[in-house]
Amino acid sequence: MVQMIERTRERAGLKAISRPPELADARPLVFDTKRLNLWYGNHHALKNIDLPIRENEVTAIIGPSGCGKSTYIKTLNRMVDLIGGVRTSGEIIYRGRNILDRGFSPEELRTRVGMVFQKPNPFPKSIYDNVAYGPRIHGIRSKKLLDEIVEKSLRGAAIWEEVKDRLKANACSLSGGQQQRICIARALAVEPDVILMDEPTSALDPISTLRVEELVQELRDDYSIVIVTHNMQQAGRISGRTAFFLNGEVIEYDETGKMFSNPEDKRTEDYISGRFG
Repeated sequence: MVQMIERTRERAGLKAISRPPELADARPLVFDTKRLNLWYGNHHALKNIDLPIRENEVTAIIGPSGCGKSTYIKTLNRMVDLIGGVRTSGEIIYRGRNILDRGFSPEELRTRVGMVFQKPNPFPKSIYDNVAYGPRIHGIRSKKLLDEIVEKSLRGAAIWEEVKDRLKANACSLSGGQQQRICIARALAVEPDVILMDEPTSALDPISTLRVEELVQELRDDYSIVIVTHNMQQAGRISGRTAFFLNGEVIEYDETGKMFSNPEDKRTEDYISGRFG
């Protein structure tokens, strides 16, 4: 499978993805989830989640549908607050502060913790206005500064060369893979600390998927990334650590290579090997 992916990448003119270097537990934490529980009404969706997320790593969240993966990452920027009937207990420590405290501003948090969704969702605006949207919301009005932010963000999302001559074109006119990279550029424009990705390639073709995977690897040097994926091969290619969720619980969390080659829990082994899920 790995060889097939690399042959596809070579035909597409893309660089080979390098596997993450040896990981050090001494790397600082960006998030530390402690005894997190979440209920949708009477449904207990997350159960005593303990999960550290380290700086400048790609952390993959895997597990079958309905196991709590997307719910979990939506707690990390409190987007789950927008759903009625949600209750939480426990702590999510971000840079030393519990984001579940009433005094913590969700708006401030979402500036620092960006989100890229499963389906590309560009605004029905120009490419330029999509990327400049966040900085404008935060009060930036200088055309020169906005131009610099837009170019830097589009370069960061590896799409500048493809769109630099049509920044006034509607972003919705782009291909699906290009739209997703515009959405990543939009997230980068507000200079986040963390990027959350919820199945960001599930709606894309194989070549676009490979481009996004390569981009994730490049962004790891400057951002902490948490990615939900159903694709075991994708998790193996791009993540440094992986958490396996099942029925709202974290069953296993370890370095990706170690978990995939020698999982400690039989349920993890069964899921990775395709016996269920």
